[in-house]
Amino acid sequence: MRLLHTMLRVGDLQRSIDFYTQVLGMQLLRTSENPEYKYSLAFVGYGHNPDHAELELTYNWGTESYEMGTAYGHIALGVPDAYAACEKIKAAGGKVTREAGPVKGGSTVIAFVTDPDGYKVELIQRAEFANGQGLR
Repeated sequence: MRLLHTMLRVGDLQRSIDFYTQVLGMQLLRTSENPEYKYSLAFVGYGHNPDHAELELTYNWGTESYEMGTAYGHIALGVPDAYAACEKIKAAGGKVTREAGPVKGGSTVIAFVTDPDGYKVELIQRAEFANGQGLR
């Protein structure tokens, strides 16, 4: 088995596409419209599945916001330098909600950003991403 995608319901599809592509450096992989059932989809990611997991952004026409609930945690992205990633994200207009630094009780460097719909995205500094994978 392989993780293919995670679906997030969003209140403004273009705003979310812009955040994930312009702020987090993902690519818009494909879009589709379903007028009969009144929804639109956009898939974003750092590559196509099955080699890379994708995010499916779902816009249900006419719904501008959702309750986050208490079950959702976050999406995690590997980055070569969490400090530099935070600076790039802020420069691109993104919202850093936890600055880069060691995780409580450990040494792994993490940070958190929040997308326009309130979803949390964790940045985890990992040496293997220094070769060009992940958020650049």
